[in-house]
Amino acid sequence: MTTQKEFLTIDEYISAYPTNVQGILKKIRQIIHDAAPDAMETISYKMPAFKLDGKDLIYFAAWKKHISMYPVPASSGVFEQELSSYISSKGTVSFPLDKPVPFKLIGAIAQARVEQIDKK
Repeated sequence: MTTQKEFLTIDEYISAYPTNVQGILKKIRQIIHDAAPDAMETISYKMPAFKLDGKDLIYFAAWKKHISMYPVPASSGVFEQELSSYISSKGTVSFPLDKPVPFKLIGAIAQARVEQIDKK
């Protein structure tokens, strides 16, 4: 597993990971598409990214022991309680691969990012 390779598409990125991680990445990708059907896929900073109306929507990346998402909405601690059990820093959240991935929370984060972009 590596994010150091230069990928041209999200499909290439996902295919570089073990099958179990590929499934997680595919599901995250679909969740983002569901929240933002008009978002454009790209690779940016060597990781999958989505842009909406020309603005950065969400990036996600697989690492050896976790999946990270960037950015997490910075609006008055909306997800503070839900994210408290995950390692996160300002604008970043990491979901350990040895625990169930909170896909519903990922969907809520994606929807909140769409709403932030729509407000701007």
